[in-house]
Amino acid sequence: MSKTLIFGHKSPDTDTICSALVYSDLKNSLGLDTEPVRLGEVNAETQYALDQFNVEAPRLVERVSDEVEQVILVDHNERQQSVDDIEDVQVTEVIDHHRIANFETKGPLYYRAEPVGCTATILNKIYKEKGLEVSKPMAGLMLSAIISDSLLFKSPTCTDEDVEAAKELAEIAGVNAEEYGLQMLKAGADISDKTAEELITGDAKEFTMGSKKVEIAQVNTVDTDDVLTRKAELEAAMEKTVSEKGLDLFLLVVTDILTNNSTVVAVGEQAAAVSQAFDVALEGNQAVLEGVVSRKKQIVPPLNQHFA
Repeated sequence: MSKTLIFGHKSPDTDTICSALVYSDLKNSLGLDTEPVRLGEVNAETQYALDQFNVEAPRLVERVSDEVEQVILVDHNERQQSVDDIEDVQVTEVIDHHRIANFETKGPLYYRAEPVGCTATILNKIYKEKGLEVSKPMAGLMLSAIISDSLLFKSPTCTDEDVEAAKELAEIAGVNAEEYGLQMLKAGADISDKTAEELITGDAKEFTMGSKKVEIAQVNTVDTDDVLTRKAELEAAMEKTVSEKGLDLFLLVVTDILTNNSTVVAVGEQAAAVSQAFDVALEGNQAVLEGVVSRKKQIVPPLNQHFA
């Protein structure tokens, strides 16, 4: 049987990278030939997790059809978020926790999507279902992914299942989840050496909403002003992306991990939609969304409903 590549979405976050590594470890333990790969650069938060548990990042790929015939998707399903030549390979499995959109296959596949806060929570279940022991490095990676996606259990996407899984995994990994998690999130919030282009692409996802093309980027910080002092260059980079990709809206979400509030900056012909979707006034293309930290649960649904 030929090798299968496992990967998450473009502009990979900690869940995408860690879930690819973990699921490949799980599948290989079952005697299959898989390799985790990534579709973008590793961010500082994810690198912190990899360093803490002595795991190498997956190799970077831009295409997959020249290497393999089959792939497995983790932490995504939407076509525009996946590898560019996804149409040229067979998707045999999807393990995900997002909405299902713009996705179809030529044949049957194993598809597992659960309403939990993190893909790694599902992978932890699969280890148990298969009767496999979780190693310390894989436990650490899954814990890191859950902490990242739940913003240390504060996000509305976080479920009791995520919290329970994190407790189990922290014990195996030999770390205090709260202490380790805060350090990891702070490592990811350091933007001092990032360009405007890196900030708007580090954790960005493109969505089709009705007839509109929308891109939503999220930046976590411990001081919103650190990001907003660079607003002019960020807007210029966003406008360039809007032009290059033909976007109707580019929304930058700056999330304060200490206050659990987000400030959004909107660019594009449909920028005014933000005011209507969230019932806020945009001043200078920006507005504060109190208590909003989740792109999946608090940003995408109101916009999707507006454009539907």
